[in-house]
Amino acid sequence: MVRVLSDADVSSVLDLEALLPVVAEAFEKQREGAVERPERPHYPIGRGTNPDAPEQPTGTGLCMPAYIHGAPYAATKLVAVCPDNSERELPTVTAQIALTDAETGQPVAYLAGNRITNARTGCIGGLAARELAPAGSLEVGVIGAGTQARWQTRAIAAAVGTDRLESIRIYSPSDSRFECARVLESELGAGTDAASSPRGAVEDADVVVTTTTSTEPVFPGEALAPGALVVAVGAYTPEMRELDDRTIERATRVFADVPDEARETGDLRGHNDLEVVPFGDVLVGRTGRTSSEEILVLESVGSAVLDAGAATFVFERAEKRALGATQSL
Repeated sequence: MVRVLSDADVSSVLDLEALLPVVAEAFEKQREGAVERPERPHYPIGRGTNPDAPEQPTGTGLCMPAYIHGAPYAATKLVAVCPDNSERELPTVTAQIALTDAETGQPVAYLAGNRITNARTGCIGGLAARELAPAGSLEVGVIGAGTQARWQTRAIAAAVGTDRLESIRIYSPSDSRFECARVLESELGAGTDAASSPRGAVEDADVVVTTTTSTEPVFPGEALAPGALVVAVGAYTPEMRELDDRTIERATRVFADVPDEARETGDLRGHNDLEVVPFGDVLVGRTGRTSSEEILVLESVGSAVLDAGAATFVFERAEKRALGATQSL
């Protein structure tokens, strides 16, 4: 029997505080090499569907398989990224995750993947803030006001505690920043404002998070305060870029969830001599912040290993509560 979990089913069992150690463990397994993570193919989709522009794709498809050694299930995430979906009031990114029994190869579950992806990606920022942000109260600046801006901020709050959040500033060129700020303040109880400019969002911020699909830098690196932690989660191709050269030049160290792939993003391309440290090294205590003044950067491109860990966590919780629909194949 295959268990099918809707987004509502996933939501009912997904808890960020409980998910944070699951994501941390997945990072540690990845660092040890105790995972299988084949290259993720991505390809244009939708060519030929628009008669006015038959050669133009409507989006990108991705396939992201992974297995964590010793886990009961292997995971395969199927993703579609369609930039025009905002005009349709649909998610720009849509994902589904299939779980397969690691011993028998039989299908086990099919999960709505957007919330799992958003939560595990948010946990990257949360873990980074917990491990690498300056001590004491935190001012958080977020560039972007979409779904991931909210999940990053929620996960940071879950990881460090809402009592440490002194303020949150949200910037987006659209009016969506006002609604995002309103929602986060209501959820977290921390003072949250819509910034009028990128500089206004990042100046004096202890943690800066970028959550956009930009192809150009989204804030001036010279505006960063000493000691700032920058968490960049938007760029995952050579054409995408959120950070300017000044940000990288000012950084004492640059960390990444997948260093080799992070080097190929627009944020890090051209910095050929730059050492990119696996974030897993931070989580096992091999490296981290060494002074209150150093600027640190975490570049995230996403790893299917995190999907595998998060999807297994969600499925096992849902199975215990008999959630979802079951279907024989």
